[in-house]
Amino acid sequence: MSGEIEADTESTPIWAAFGDLMSVLLGVFVLILVGMIGMQMQLSNQLEEEVKRRQAEAQRRQTLEQALAAPLAAGRVTLVDGRIGIRGNVLFALNSDQLQPEGREVLKSLAGPLTGYLKSRDEILMVSGFTDDRQVRDGNRQFADNWELSAERALTVTRSLIAEGVPASSVFAAAFGAEQPVGANTSEEGRSRNRRVEIAPVPRPAQSGPDRP
Repeated sequence: MSGEIEADTESTPIWAAFGDLMSVLLGVFVLILVGMIGMQMQLSNQLEEEVKRRQAEAQRRQTLEQALAAPLAAGRVTLVDGRIGIRGNVLFALNSDQLQPEGREVLKSLAGPLTGYLKSRDEILMVSGFTDDRQVRDGNRQFADNWELSAERALTVTRSLIAEGVPASSVFAAAFGAEQPVGANTSEEGRSRNRRVEIAPVPRPAQSGPDRP
């Protein structure tokens, strides 16, 4: 009889330890499960935000295409990845920053649609000037280099858009010189493509607070 009592006494700690082990394992499993659910929710939120961002970008491009339907249909401009491209020979003579009549008409056709587009968007227009890689030669004036030529052309287009009604606070000029070519500078066709001006909507910079310079 006493032997049975001793056996029961010895088995009780074993079962108690086993129960404690199972409790710990269950707790670990619950923590892992909660962690996995949390990660899944985080990934789901990130995916949802990315889908919304892409939908907004697609809507922005569609809105821009609709605004520029007439100039695009006439083949006077191109629209690639939200950037409006205009060949340099349409706007300017070689090594010149003076608008040609055809170029002035193109910008006039763009000003109205772009102004309407900006009214419904928190964006501004970046007017970028580009050149080929050849050194600047004789023209209507002398430029120090391609950087200066591209800058003056971008400024000319910016001023023309403002004159046609685009708000001055919604457009700025940028110069890229011979950088970022879209064609090979080893052929005349490639160099002609590189001599261009692009107009691209970009997010409007955040306004500085009253206590900021």
